[in-house]
Amino acid sequence: MTRIEEVSLRAILDSRGNRTVEAEVRTASGGFGRGAAPSGASTGEHEAIELPVDEAIAAAREKAVPRLEGRVFSGDQRAVDAALHAADGSEDFSDIGANSAVAISMAAAKAGADVLGAPLYQHLGGAFRGRNYPIPLGNVVGGGEHAADATHIQEFLAAPVGAPNVREAVFANAAVHRTVGDILDERDIPAAKGDEGAWAPSIDDEEAFEIVAEATDRVTDDVGFEIGFGLDVAAAELYEDGVYRYGDEERTTAEQVSYVAGLVEEYDLVYVEDPLDENDFTAFADLTDRVGSRTLICGDDLFVTNTERIAHGIDVGAANSVLVKPNQIGTLSDAFDAIEMATENGYDPVISHRSGETEDTTIAHLAVATDAPYIKTGAVGGERTAKLNELIRIAEEAQ
Repeated sequence: MTRIEEVSLRAILDSRGNRTVEAEVRTASGGFGRGAAPSGASTGEHEAIELPVDEAIAAAREKAVPRLEGRVFSGDQRAVDAALHAADGSEDFSDIGANSAVAISMAAAKAGADVLGAPLYQHLGGAFRGRNYPIPLGNVVGGGEHAADATHIQEFLAAPVGAPNVREAVFANAAVHRTVGDILDERDIPAAKGDEGAWAPSIDDEEAFEIVAEATDRVTDDVGFEIGFGLDVAAAELYEDGVYRYGDEERTTAEQVSYVAGLVEEYDLVYVEDPLDENDFTAFADLTDRVGSRTLICGDDLFVTNTERIAHGIDVGAANSVLVKPNQIGTLSDAFDAIEMATENGYDPVISHRSGETEDTTIAHLAVATDAPYIKTGAVGGERTAKLNELIRIAEEAQ
């Protein structure tokens, strides 16, 4: 990257109609990049701090922009992100806001790629490795914090693990979403859609399991390759006063571990995210010991893309997979560090969107650049399909 000439910020809309931060970076040689911060509804208590949008923009203009404009970064994303950390001065971006930080970080990466005339995944990865494309996990039935009066479990995810390529995987997830809608119609169950475009029927978890299992079986028969499914339990949202509350039903921690292990066995789940409270490393380790050899146990609220928490999880054997959300930690460099720590220790990284999204496609490039085996994007909706369509383009470009 040549000298950064200008960093500008503005408020834009996310997919929920809320305000979020967009950043633009221009270089002296004509490079340009734009990045937009997503926002979560089901958030971990240890995440980097997202400030109110106007406050985040004002703070970044005052403290971060002067550290960037006029400086030469020579294509070094880590130097850009270090300048953002220095401008903030806290450990959690509570001064300038993780929403401003991640928007600027992504915009600077895109400007650096533009200067090189290279796609973003090549710039982020150093050189395109192209060994793997991520399997997209598509949210097809949702509840929890993403939809009122729906399932207690937050996300039921289609997982086309047998797809021959990313294009067919993307189309398979859309087909599962469509088929879930057909089954709901066959059962005369009305359903709106939640924050991520998943169906949000007023049904209990048990019926949701039946419907998603039937939908994935039908589409598997149609496409001729295996489509499993997984869950984001978002158990921290269910945990209260030492028990997990599913409406009127309560489960102790031991009962929750057994319940989730039973679901893995019964439905052959390929992925289970946040099955236990965000601070219960011990229970995560117990569940991983029971079923970790046959499924991914993924920590989101448990790890919050934070290398200190990931290191602790590795030490105690909690989970075997890490969800990676750049805005959860504040910069692309921090997200890379989380991915590197995960992969070096045999944990699978899963790159993820947020419930409040924009049309920004950076996470698609991040997943390809790091050879991440999975990506969560949703299955339908313009802000979700933006990432999926970008994956298709990247794969086609590399042929």
